[in-house]
Order: sequence, then C-alpha cells, then structure tokens
Amino acid sequence: MFVDIPNPLNDSQLVFPVLECLHILGFTMALGTIALVDFRLLGLGLRRQTPAELGKAFAPWTLIGLASVLISGPLLYSSDPDMYYLNRPFQIKIACLAVAIVFNYTIHRKAVASSSGGKLVACISLTLWASVIAGGIFIAFA
Repeated sequence: MFVDIPNPLNDSQLVFPVLECLHILGFTMALGTIALVDFRLLGLGLRRQTPAELGKAFAPWTLIGLASVLISGPLLYSSDPDMYYLNRPFQIKIACLAVAIVFNYTIHRKAVASSSGGKLVACISLTLWASVIAGGIFIAFA
C-alpha cells in the first residue's frame, strides 16, 4: 500500500525550470573554476598566477557551485525518480560526477599544489567533467 505523496516541484510550472537554471548555474560556476585551473595546468592562459594560486583563489567559488549542484540535483531528481533512475545517461552522469568530485579533491588538488603531472591530471579532469555535461545533456534523449 503505497501512498502517492504529491511533489511540490510538479505543482508549479515555474519551480522546476527555475531550479534547473540554478542547477546549471551552479554547475557552470564549479566547472568553470575547475576548468580555469586545468587550463593553467596545461599552460593555457592566466600565466601570471601559478596553478596553486588559482586553485586557492577559486576554491570557494568551486565549493559554492558544487554545493548548489548537490542541493538542486536531488530536488530535480525527486520530480520524477523513476524516469531518472532508469535513464542510462543519468546513471553515467552520476557515476562520472562522483568520480570527478573525488578526483578533484584528491589527485587534482595534489597536482595543483605541486604542479607535477599537471597536464595529464588536467586532461583527466576536463574529460571527467565533460562526461558529466554530456550525461546531463543526453538525459532528455534517452
């Protein structure tokens, strides 16, 4: 005997799109700051600062962006859990997101601080985050 509890996200035409915009904005903030550090590790742009200086300067913005994503994402998921749970691109997105976050706060952080192996780490980081984006885009097509 399951009780169907109505979700407030499904009661308004504006709540879901606004929440989705906040999700995308948070992701853009997090990924944008990470990508800037990665581009610096690759020797592209922002040459006045070291990767460590950029990483330290952008860390609060990255964390705010990730917090926004990690709050808004489950709320978006709650609007139609069955659709998301069974959606292969969503599953790939979540797996890549988990790996990307762990990678960012372990290996990536160490490479940024020491600038050793930075190019490979930057390439892996950018690939992981691009996979998260691709997973998000293809959710609608599965």
